[in-house]
Amino acid sequence: MSSTNSLKEEALHYHAKGRPGKIEVIPSKETASQKDLTLAYSPGVADPCLEIAANPEDIYKYTAKGNLVAVISNGTAVLGLGDIGPGASKPVMEGKGLLFKIYADIDVFDLELNTKDVDEFVRTVKILEPTFGGVNLEDISAPECFEIEERLKAELNIPVMHDDQHGTAIISAAALLNALEIVGKDIAHIKIIINGAGASATSCTRLYCSLGAKKENILMFDSKGLIHPSRTNLDGRKSEFANGHYPAETTLTEALVGADVFVGLSKGNILTEEMITPMAKDLIVFAMANPTPEIAYEKAMSARKDIIFATGRSDYPNQVNNVLGFPYIFRGALDVRSKVINEEMKLAAVYALADLAKKPVPDIVNLAYDHDNLVFGREYIIPKPVDPRLLTTVAPAVARAAMETGVAKFPIQDWDAYELQLSKRLGLDNTLMKVIINKAKSKPKRVVLADAENLSVLKAAKEVREEGIATPILLGNREVIEQMLTDNKIDLPNVEIIDPYVPATKEDKARSARYSEEFFLRRQRQGYNKAEAQKIIRRRNYFGSMMVDMGDADAMIGGMSRNYPDTVRPALQTIGRKEGVQKVSGMYILMTRFGPLFLADTTVNFNPTAEEIVEIAELSAKQVEKFNIKPRIALITYSNFGSADGDDAKKMKKAVQMLKQRNPKMIVDGEMQAHLPFNLDLMKENHPFSDLAEQGANVLIFPNLSSSNIAYNLVKEIADIEKIGPILLGLKKPVHVVQLGSTTREIVNMIAIAVVDAQMNK
Repeated sequence: MSSTNSLKEEALHYHAKGRPGKIEVIPSKETASQKDLTLAYSPGVADPCLEIAANPEDIYKYTAKGNLVAVISNGTAVLGLGDIGPGASKPVMEGKGLLFKIYADIDVFDLELNTKDVDEFVRTVKILEPTFGGVNLEDISAPECFEIEERLKAELNIPVMHDDQHGTAIISAAALLNALEIVGKDIAHIKIIINGAGASATSCTRLYCSLGAKKENILMFDSKGLIHPSRTNLDGRKSEFANGHYPAETTLTEALVGADVFVGLSKGNILTEEMITPMAKDLIVFAMANPTPEIAYEKAMSARKDIIFATGRSDYPNQVNNVLGFPYIFRGALDVRSKVINEEMKLAAVYALADLAKKPVPDIVNLAYDHDNLVFGREYIIPKPVDPRLLTTVAPAVARAAMETGVAKFPIQDWDAYELQLSKRLGLDNTLMKVIINKAKSKPKRVVLADAENLSVLKAAKEVREEGIATPILLGNREVIEQMLTDNKIDLPNVEIIDPYVPATKEDKARSARYSEEFFLRRQRQGYNKAEAQKIIRRRNYFGSMMVDMGDADAMIGGMSRNYPDTVRPALQTIGRKEGVQKVSGMYILMTRFGPLFLADTTVNFNPTAEEIVEIAELSAKQVEKFNIKPRIALITYSNFGSADGDDAKKMKKAVQMLKQRNPKMIVDGEMQAHLPFNLDLMKENHPFSDLAEQGANVLIFPNLSSSNIAYNLVKEIADIEKIGPILLGLKKPVHVVQLGSTTREIVNMIAIAVVDAQMNK
């Protein structure tokens, strides 16, 4: 099956599985009792209705309007698909709603309007104004999109933005400012070539002019050539950038001679190396056609060594991505109840993004892009989409601009409190797996999958190989695996399949002999004879662990066909513990709406001593730090700082004391009940002395396997939380275990973590 067909099948399954679509409406208040329902609806709902009737601004106090954006389209210009209709545009609009939510905690209703009539479109949106705090127009064809936005901005009293026009303009403008600073050029004196004359190109050019670019220095091209005053086929927007300083017949190739900047908003592969070679010194090329840029990164970089290059793609430096802008622009506008998104607010976002790229990059961003230290320069002129500072940087800048220009109806008084409020929304993003997968892709490793006779494992193998996360090695019966691949149309050409029980080649037989000999040497005084060593090495978990230990693979994933001890034991007997580690332990990650929560030990040690609890906590902290997250550790039991007696309470109290002595800088406290590190008001009121009183905990250490396993399974099932793990802690080399019944996604996540562990071991 081709990769295109495979992607289509996966995309269709993704959108259809479970609850169809990508978004849902969930209650934000209690609904458990009759009293709750009485307050939520009749008769209790009458009181907020009357308050709003008396004071219309109270709609923001008593309803969701202030955090609700309408994503509206008529489906006339959907992505690169063209006019496919409003119904067909709905998956895109739902996707936009999803991005609003995960990046800025903004709720969305998507509205697909079945009309191409501008008057009807405008009237429909206008009569919906009481519902929403803002309107994001999306995928509307030009020139209608210009008139629709202009009329809605004039007639509505809430912010309106057509992201297709302004999103790329804002992000590319920030990138352009920084690129010009790096090469020491003045925007007022540069020659700019714009290829493309649609909504996005027009908006980009207008914004560049707001930053100081001169119209006489800008040459814009459409599919028919240079936008020139002599042309009779120009609409009002194109004629705005008609340039009569050059002959009407000037070609794109001719215009590029001596040009400082090329901005591509057109189609792929229309630029060649020969076309950019005669551009000015320290040229700037933004090839933003998606998914194929106007010129490939490799070609551009080989043509000119002094180039600063940006695209819309995530696999090259300097990605111009609209997600850097629209969630945070609307966040700032909503939070001050702005009436519009005006030019000053857009410019504020431009300058905020440009300035952020010059600041030291957080470790989590460096981790995501496999850099020791990303630094402002030719390959880093714009922030990365996973940068957690975007929300607390761009939204306040936009809010300030709204206040300064007099369009804010609810000015912010305490900026520190506002930034703290924004920070609390960041957990919704859950960037951890994005960072880990990005990091894994930077240096993929060989990962042995010990349970390859499982459909979910085979699907995961296909995904990690196609995504460049890892090189999978499949262990199991070759005939069974190949038949499963065929039956399920899983395309894994040239994948390495090894059957430890029946070696297929001389090389396989030699490897099995080498592994059994090595295993015997290590275990000959531990109850194994040579025949037993030869027999046991045929077991996939032993064989896979030996592959990792002998350097024939970098990591192993097991657990789908064996219980937990049968996967852990081979790893302990072959790879062994890290130096100084007494007990291997296991840690789960729960991807909560407040960010990742780490739980240990959830899998290995039945009733650890205080000393073993200390080691579990230290190993957990080191693993969390690998993800560039500061561990804040709570030791959990039934007692709060001596409030109850008993062995577990005493054990956890002793462990806290030992941890503080051994690790004075560690943020750790306990013993405490499980709710306390998440109820900070209660913590501050009753235990203000605690290390966790300000920010709570993100790592929970339990007194025994029973309590940790119950807590983990109860929370993940009832709250329907995505889980990752268990991650084995304390082995010399990465071997991790997935649970029976793990989904393809969970297996992929574990493979990515194993790859990152292997990278760090190297």
